[in-house]
Amino acid sequence: MAAESNYNATQANRNLTAPGPQSIDDAPLEKDFSNGYHLDNSTDSDTALRRIRTAGSISISPELFEKIYLSPQNKVAGELRKTFGNPTPLALVGFLLSLTPLSCILMGWRGAGGNGASDIGAYFFFGGLLMILGSVGEWFIGNTFPFVVFGSFGAFWLTFGATLQPIYMAYGLYSPEPGTNPYAGLSTGAFNASFGFFLLFMGLLCLIYFILSLRTNIVFALIFFTLVLAFGCLTGAYWQNANAFHAGATVAPPIAGTLLVTAGALTFVTDLCGWWIFFAIMLAALDFPFQLPVGDLSQFIKGASEKAKEKKQREEYSA
Repeated sequence: MAAESNYNATQANRNLTAPGPQSIDDAPLEKDFSNGYHLDNSTDSDTALRRIRTAGSISISPELFEKIYLSPQNKVAGELRKTFGNPTPLALVGFLLSLTPLSCILMGWRGAGGNGASDIGAYFFFGGLLMILGSVGEWFIGNTFPFVVFGSFGAFWLTFGATLQPIYMAYGLYSPEPGTNPYAGLSTGAFNASFGFFLLFMGLLCLIYFILSLRTNIVFALIFFTLVLAFGCLTGAYWQNANAFHAGATVAPPIAGTLLVTAGALTFVTDLCGWWIFFAIMLAALDFPFQLPVGDLSQFIKGASEKAKEKKQREEYSA
C-alpha cells in the first residue's frame, strides 16, 4: 500500500515526469533523456519507484534546475549530471567561509582589523581551493556561467591571499627597505594606487555578472549587485590611502576607514544572500519537505533560442 501511495503521488507531480518520445527533440538534454519514458497508469508501482530512485532518469523543472545550479536550464549531451554530484554548494561554501569573516573584519567587529590578514589560510583553502574545485565540477557538467563565476572568484581569493603573504613581496617591493622592512610597502602611495586597479576591475567583472545573473534568480543577482558597490568602496579606500601617502601622511585618512567599513557592510549583505542560496540548494538536494524561495528570474528574461522557438511556432500556427 505504501508503494502504491508513493506511486500515485508521483503521478500528480509534473516535475518527476520525464518527457515522452514525442518531445525528446525539444526538451533540454538534462539528466538521462536518451531513452525517454513517461510514468502513466500502465506502469506498475515497483517500476515507477525504481525510476524515481534513479536521479539520472528524472527531469526537473527549469525553476528547480536554476535554483540548484544557479544557471538557466541548458542542453547537455551525455550523463555527467547523473554521474557527478552538484558542485555548486561546494563552491558556495568556499566563497562564504572566506567572505563572511572578512566582512566582519572590515567592519571592525570585536576589534578586528588588518584587512583580513588573519584569514590568509581560509583564502587559499576555502576561497581558492574549494571554488576552483567547484568551477571544474561545473565545467564537467556543462554549466558555463557558474563555471566562469566560481573559477574567477577562486582566482580572486588566491590572489588576495598571495598579496597578503610577505613571501610574494607584493607590497614588499614598494618598501624603501624591502629586505628589512617589507611591511612599509603597505603605507606607500604606489602600492595602494596600484592595488586599487585590481579591485576596480573586479567590480567591473561583478557588474557583468550582475547583468548576466538577471536570468537566474533575485538572490543571486543581489550578490553581484552588492559586490559591485563593495568593490567600488574598496577601490576608493585604497585610492584615498594613495592620495594621503603621496602627500606625505604616515597613517591612513579617516575617509579610507569609512569606505572599508561600508564595503564590509555591503559584503555582509552579500554573505546573507549567499547563505540563503546555500541553504536553499541543500534543502532541495536532500528533498526536504519545505523549500526556500530564491526568486526565479529564468522565465522572465527568456533566452534568444527560446524566443526564436516561440516565433517559429507562431509563424507555423498563423500559416
